[in-house]
Amino acid sequence: MTKQEILTHIDHTQLKAFCTWEDIKKLCDEAIKYNTASVCIPPSYIERIKETYGDKINICTVIGFPLGYNTTETKVFEVKDAIAKGCSEVDMVINIGHVKNGDFDKVEAEIKALKEAAGDKILKVIIETCYLTDDEKVKLCQCVTNAKADYIKTSTGFGTGGATIEDIRLFAQNIGPDVKMKAAGGVKSREDLEIFLEAGCDRIGTSSAVKMLEEN
Repeated sequence: MTKQEILTHIDHTQLKAFCTWEDIKKLCDEAIKYNTASVCIPPSYIERIKETYGDKINICTVIGFPLGYNTTETKVFEVKDAIAKGCSEVDMVINIGHVKNGDFDKVEAEIKALKEAAGDKILKVIIETCYLTDDEKVKLCQCVTNAKADYIKTSTGFGTGGATIEDIRLFAQNIGPDVKMKAAGGVKSREDLEIFLEAGCDRIGTSSAVKMLEEN
């Protein structure tokens, strides 16, 4: 797999609480230079990126991030606001408390509501695998599929663990044919990037792909 083939699957990410405009500009400039799939950035930077770069860059942001326990109404507002400001992709965090309570109908209803708010824009659903049993992951694959989200995503990168190849294989066996997969967190090398892509991931969220690939 060539460096460029890998980069077209990367959501080039900067979500640190203290990231500055200089950090965001560097991320965007790299995304344009290396033709990454998107930049994934805090919602507060969407408008400035749009004003600075126009349509040169695909903007992704995060919703209910990173803990997921905002109300559905709040998340719906976040989605609509992000899209109005120029975002084309949104990565939402599910309510993990609902999962632990066995309320999968609530999880599915929330994903449906956010997909309705997103319309033709891409919705990725972060399930934060590090807190889940395999049975819960399988049920969430069904929720994401039934709610017609575009992607299932492993992790926020802010939990106790990130993507594993075992989880991607589990997703692949349990999602519907129209759902794609995104790995995030814990992808540390070019070899990792290739392993996850070869396992069927369409996107990988990482802040360090450019650095990893430049070193090889």
